[in-house]
Amino acid sequence: MEIISLTYPLNDCSDLLQNKKLAVAIGHFDGVHRGHQNVIRQAVQIAKQSGSLSAVMTFLPHPKEVLGHGDHYYSCLTPPEEKQTLFAELGVDIMLVVKFDLNFASISPQQFVDEVLRPLQAEHVIVGFDFTFGSKGRGNAEMMRSLGNPDIKVDIVEPLYENGEKVSSTAIRAALEKGDIALATTLLGHPYEMDGIVVHGDARGRTIGFPTANVELSKPYVSPCLGVFAVKVTVAGKTFCGVLNHGMKPTFNKEEIRPVLEAHLFDFHQDIYGEPITIEFHSFIRSEKRFGSIDELIQQIGADAVEAKQFFGIA
Repeated sequence: MEIISLTYPLNDCSDLLQNKKLAVAIGHFDGVHRGHQNVIRQAVQIAKQSGSLSAVMTFLPHPKEVLGHGDHYYSCLTPPEEKQTLFAELGVDIMLVVKFDLNFASISPQQFVDEVLRPLQAEHVIVGFDFTFGSKGRGNAEMMRSLGNPDIKVDIVEPLYENGEKVSSTAIRAALEKGDIALATTLLGHPYEMDGIVVHGDARGRTIGFPTANVELSKPYVSPCLGVFAVKVTVAGKTFCGVLNHGMKPTFNKEEIRPVLEAHLFDFHQDIYGEPITIEFHSFIRSEKRFGSIDELIQQIGADAVEAKQFFGIA
């Protein structure tokens, strides 16, 4: 998959796009969840049928972050690098990354169609039912259909529901914040992931028989609730099951300010400091709590490990 960065106003794009027409799915696609996947798969299918290139147009940074709608949108479910991987797995030919700045935010819906989509030779556009575009979100999917006539066909994809709940990035964020990992996984269509680097911690886990990999996240991910999780961790080219604590380590620290991520990997004895690491969240085990003694803590960690092993079917 080719990645093309664009800044408005666009220059001539014919060489970038191999002089081919585009079937393009447009959206921010944070999470690349099952609803997003429906939109993107439709673009890929249309491109194959028409002999055009399939593309995804997304925006960086998040439009609501630029427009001052709160720090909530600074965190993400899928950083750009992870989006690239997921788009490629869906068969997308080109990822168009549009720089979202105040200049781009000020254009009208008509300008977006005439000065962005038409120069990109978009002959087919696929958007979700709630898609908005142009200054202050004045354009919607039906308006794009009208403005695109006669040369740009617009398909509007209806929402996807799971047990009566709309599949959305907002719903996934809420599920993670509640510790409902099963729901988050169902809505995403895959386990929630975080990437980071293994860093030195205080080594207390090793002294009580449960050595941990302390993880420093590489991106501003949406964090799940504080607590203990059954996880799969990929590090040094291999994947291991384990338990992860996301919290303040209350038994040891009375005034810890920043939550930490510590993963205890089963049957693992390597030195991995400085190694990149990927964490997959599979199940929520319990909320974090303070223990009256180290022995109580050790006993609980042992019980957590047993529960995680049972979840993964490990003897």
